[in-house]
Amino acid sequence: MAGCSVPISNTPAEDKPPIAELFPVLEANESLSQATFAGGCFWCTESAFQEAEGVEEVVSGFAGGVEENPTYDEVVSKKTTHREAIRVYYNPEQINYSNLLEIFWNSIDPTDDGGQFADRGSSYTTAIFYHDATQQKLAQESKEALDESGTLDGPVVTPVVPLTTFYPAGDFHQDFYQHSHVRYNLYKEGSGRNRYFQEREKKEESADTQKEKDFQAGKIDSSYDLTPEEIEERRKNLDPLSYHVVVEEGTERPFDNEYWNHKAAGIYVDKVTGEPLFSSTHKYDSGTGWPTFYKSLTEDAVTMHEDNSLSMTRTEIRSAEGDSHLGHVFSDGPKEHGGQRFCTNSASLRFIPRAEMESAGYGEWLYLFDDQ
Repeated sequence: MAGCSVPISNTPAEDKPPIAELFPVLEANESLSQATFAGGCFWCTESAFQEAEGVEEVVSGFAGGVEENPTYDEVVSKKTTHREAIRVYYNPEQINYSNLLEIFWNSIDPTDDGGQFADRGSSYTTAIFYHDATQQKLAQESKEALDESGTLDGPVVTPVVPLTTFYPAGDFHQDFYQHSHVRYNLYKEGSGRNRYFQEREKKEESADTQKEKDFQAGKIDSSYDLTPEEIEERRKNLDPLSYHVVVEEGTERPFDNEYWNHKAAGIYVDKVTGEPLFSSTHKYDSGTGWPTFYKSLTEDAVTMHEDNSLSMTRTEIRSAEGDSHLGHVFSDGPKEHGGQRFCTNSASLRFIPRAEMESAGYGEWLYLFDDQ
């Protein structure tokens, strides 16, 4: 298949002014922010962004090359240094640049450095063209996070490069997925783009299913990066006591819970997210009947909040990432260790034995047990 090229006509996008009129108006609109991406065929990249809430307009064009006012034929025949690209005009109060990056990554194969799907050659290679230092930082961080996620079959090769030039394509190419939807759908299917994303979705679903099976079996892995939606779903699946403690900020019975007198070596993690919170090396018997520690694993492992329930003022502690209710901290702990008493609920925690810490992704904390 020869790129996203079809016989050129003068068919305009429906209900749109000519691009020669539209583009200058969009460029001058100071209320809108701009982002520029190359994702292979610009018909498909444009459609991925156009329906997102907060996106006001998407313009298909050519970016990054040195030639002035390139034509479509010149770009697709690789006679220029430009890539097919899109410029996104968006309302930053409704959608932010990080949201746009997520849409972009989910609309391309970021492991392909020779083009996209059936479209081969430099004009169809992917790129993020940043407009300023903030976009550069967010794009680079997003790329690194995707690379480290392990969800793709190879390394992310999409470059993050400064924007130099952008020229809009002709009217025929604007909103192509709308005014020529039959051709567009045939191209999208025939190019292999649809098939790629169907297979990628199946792999991601399979990985998510296995992750949840591991969690339910008690195999928490610290490398799991959970979304707010995944955290909420896990909260719903907690046993009744854990839900009462973690979500409803309840308290379990003293001397009648899993870890109050637990003495094995290892670390205690958030029962929902797996984030490391406390270590057995900092645990002591406070005589209260609840698992108690004189410090958290790191200073930022837990957050502290004023609690005025029960007609008294106390300091509640919650996990930093999962925002799970853990218990309270008091100032009557061992003075030789700073005087704090982190009084927690077993129902909020899960124990990772020292022998399993490496395989579960908590190897960085094994140094705590060097003398044991």
